[in-house]
Amino acid sequence: MIKNIGSYLTLTLTICILLYTSFSSDETVDLSKYSTKGLELNYTVSQEQNINDDVLASNDLDFSPYLGKSFVGFKEALAFKESRGDYSSVNTFGYLGKYQFGKETLKMIGISNPVKFLKNPVLQEKAFIANASRNKWILRRDIKNFVGKRINGIVVTESGILAAAHLAGPGSVKEYLRSYGLDNFADGYGTTVEYYMKRFSGYDTSFVKPNKLAKAI
Repeated sequence: MIKNIGSYLTLTLTICILLYTSFSSDETVDLSKYSTKGLELNYTVSQEQNINDDVLASNDLDFSPYLGKSFVGFKEALAFKESRGDYSSVNTFGYLGKYQFGKETLKMIGISNPVKFLKNPVLQEKAFIANASRNKWILRRDIKNFVGKRINGIVVTESGILAAAHLAGPGSVKEYLRSYGLDNFADGYGTTVEYYMKRFSGYDTSFVKPNKLAKAI
């Protein structure tokens, strides 16, 4: 009996010693080796706070390849159709830049030096906004009267109107709308007002404010 009690006491004491050794160990986790201090970290989001609102989606900034029906999506899709987004592009008719501007249109929005324009991506982005604002003012009544209607099976939208005006000028768009599609201007490559009305339908162009006197400079 006494022998059994002694065995139990010995076993209990051994367990207590093992437990004490486990929990009272001086070994601690060295968290310093997990510190990021001194490391050069690469961020996926720019830390710059002051981005110029006039220059949306220039080549200096990285954007998602899927831009949906946003205004940035609108102008980048239009730029891709015009020049594949190439700021230095000059086509066979002498139209310039990412958005393929004619020299006369540039003059109307305050740009008199096409060579400098071609080398200035920021100015090209401002030119697009200015020209769209000017066209929206010229076509303000047509936008009010025709958006939501169907012409030759195509639902008229504001973005379609502005895209077509970029292609052919606001006068050609007025003629197309007011003739209900009978007067369908085509450019030198055969691209029509109606094609742009359909291709660029349904984007959000509320960012563009109508301005008769809009200038890029």
